[in-house]
Amino acid sequence: MEYRDLYDENKKLTGDKIKKENKIPGGKYYLTVIVFIENKNNEFLLQINKKFNLWSTTGGHPKSGKSSLEGIKTECYEELGLDIDLKEFNLFKTIKTEDDFVDLYYVKKDIDLKKIKKENKEVEDVKWFSKKQITNLIKKGKLLPSHIAFYLDCLNYLKQTDNN
Repeated sequence: MEYRDLYDENKKLTGDKIKKENKIPGGKYYLTVIVFIENKNNEFLLQINKKFNLWSTTGGHPKSGKSSLEGIKTECYEELGLDIDLKEFNLFKTIKTEDDFVDLYYVKKDIDLKKIKKENKEVEDVKWFSKKQITNLIKKGKLLPSHIAFYLDCLNYLKQTDNN
């Protein structure tokens, strides 16, 4: 049985937790973590999300007792078999929605696709995409809708920090 921690409106742990599949009680929030991995060619690593049959970036929900940073590290390992050092993750934005806080991370790293171990239940395929290719995915409705705004937030972050 997998549990998630609950947070208050200020992103403070409440001490409460819920089962993964349960509905979030009113006035409480859970945590979502998303990472954008970019290589030296300015391409982003995307994966086919089996549940929605759409391209998305790596992410999920930290298990109870895990921090946001520990959660995104775990998601990278569970979904792709990537063991990324905690120091490589840059938290660039937190977004508060109706029932969760979404922490957006950025990692600059070259990864050999042959070394990726796809998690069979969640990940169908993994590829590097240029910004132009991602724009085409968006136009064709092939990028997970919730990840479009997150991707644009990442591009804005990169523009502000001169990483691209």
